[in-house]
Amino acid sequence: MCCSGSSSSSSSSSNNSNNSCSSSVGTSVVLAVSAYNICVKRALMALRGLHVVEMAGLAPAPFCGMILADFGATVMRVDKIQGDLEFDCLANGKKSLAVDAKHPKGVEIIRRICKKSDVLIEPFRKGVMEKLGLGPDILLEDNPRLVYARLTGFGQYGKYSNMAGHDINFIAVSGLLSILGRKTEKPTAPVNLLGDFAGGGLLCALGIMMALFERSTSGCGQVVDANMVEGSAYLGSWIFRSQKHPYWGKPRGENILDIGSHFYDTYETKDGKFMAVGALEPQFYSKLLHGLGFSDEEVPQMENFEAHQELFTKRFKEHTQQEWCEIFDGTDACVTPVLSMNDVSRHPHNAERNSFVTYADDDVPVPAAAPRLSRTPPSTKATEPRSQHGQHTVEILIDNDYTVQEIQQLEREGVIAINRSKL
Repeated sequence: MCCSGSSSSSSSSSNNSNNSCSSSVGTSVVLAVSAYNICVKRALMALRGLHVVEMAGLAPAPFCGMILADFGATVMRVDKIQGDLEFDCLANGKKSLAVDAKHPKGVEIIRRICKKSDVLIEPFRKGVMEKLGLGPDILLEDNPRLVYARLTGFGQYGKYSNMAGHDINFIAVSGLLSILGRKTEKPTAPVNLLGDFAGGGLLCALGIMMALFERSTSGCGQVVDANMVEGSAYLGSWIFRSQKHPYWGKPRGENILDIGSHFYDTYETKDGKFMAVGALEPQFYSKLLHGLGFSDEEVPQMENFEAHQELFTKRFKEHTQQEWCEIFDGTDACVTPVLSMNDVSRHPHNAERNSFVTYADDDVPVPAAAPRLSRTPPSTKATEPRSQHGQHTVEILIDNDYTVQEIQQLEREGVIAINRSKL
């Protein structure tokens, strides 16, 4: 595909001599080279050759697809006819097929594509895919090697499996929300990171990779039942198993690791910013006290948490965040600045590691792909322009043996939508 694009650009250049055509050819060459570079980069990535179908959804499932794409998989989104990719900030680097999944011919298109795919990710409530005629029984019969990943809030069965919900509901049922927050406050949800993305999208990607690994020996696909309640709870395995450990045992906000201690908390600085303190071990705690100007005898570590928090609060307000950084940087006091999302890319540590890149759509810093692999490193697709709705409909259908005449008929019948702005 990349080579043919380059060849057509050269041919066009030889046949057109006027300035406007030359400009067009130049643009074509640039696009062809860019596409070639993307193909070469993807060819060196861990998931190269993996074909993923992602049923369009919000947040958790797109994040799962994003992870696979960042590690080299070709991810194709199945978008609604009237869909809008502007609302999916995780769609960069994915192909867009706009199709009516409720139309029999639309269902046939998706089934045909899944016959040649490795993975399907679906984010719908229990039973939706079955009603569409796209349930696992059908698709795994069509393609026994398919890994069919289902990502829901409450799972495929159970009392709550038919209920609507969001991250805060899922982590509430997981048990984790009950331990988050200060003792004088109600439980506090950590935005929608824990359920949607960590327990949901990330754990779903892990399940997919395990199913693919097993397929390499059995030759068979299977269903991955990923849900945010169990995924979030699983992330909390250490906390669940250590309830009788000295770290815990007290009400929310009064334990060592839930900001109940003075040496594991955040503190406001003179300029209204914050520093994070995590000096758990005695040797690190001693260095923390030294930086703050206290002696070990003045502020014993395991006593009077509340009084010592007040002491630290007053001391941290005596200097700006930058001044505290100058005191603690390079030490083992376990004190770091709380960086804003706009500042992270400029921090010396992050800048040295290129931990953040510039988002193609909004010119803001976004995380690079992680973790890093030494031989087949990932590459975030956030630096690539977001696909237009239906941009790849024709390409995908042709790749799946539809003729031009069939595609035209499908468009006339309203089964598919084609975005011609990129044609």
